[in-house]
Amino acid sequence: MFNLLAQLEPWIRALHIISAMFWMAGMMYLPRLYVYHWQAVKGGEMEKALIGQEQRLLKIIMTPAMISTLIFGLILISFRADQLAVISWLWLKLAAVFALFWLHGSLSQDRKRFAKGERPRSEKHYRLLNEIPAVLIIIIVIMAVVEPF
Repeated sequence: MFNLLAQLEPWIRALHIISAMFWMAGMMYLPRLYVYHWQAVKGGEMEKALIGQEQRLLKIIMTPAMISTLIFGLILISFRADQLAVISWLWLKLAAVFALFWLHGSLSQDRKRFAKGERPRSEKHYRLLNEIPAVLIIIIVIMAVVEPF
């Protein structure tokens, strides 16, 4: 079984990257939707439309992409399990990935609060939050591609 997975490694890596791209697209778009939501009139048509868009983005794109990114990433890590103690760059990459998991959960909780008619954080907060996934993905890609240490 392991040999079969090893032969499939390029495909698993490709699926991992594709999943991560979909997840990151959502992670950068959802805070922008929250900015628009924050500006929308409470109970208005725009707010109702945004509630649906936010829910679909999370449930149809972001969460499945996050889960598949995690699964394919764990499979890729298993190929180098014997080297984990000496692959320092991987630990920094994983720290950035865990920050993304935390952010995903936080954005998911905010979606529920927006759906209840609340405005959980300021518009400025979401504008700033929109930049965090970009910074984390830069760290993740540099660690995975360059393997600097």
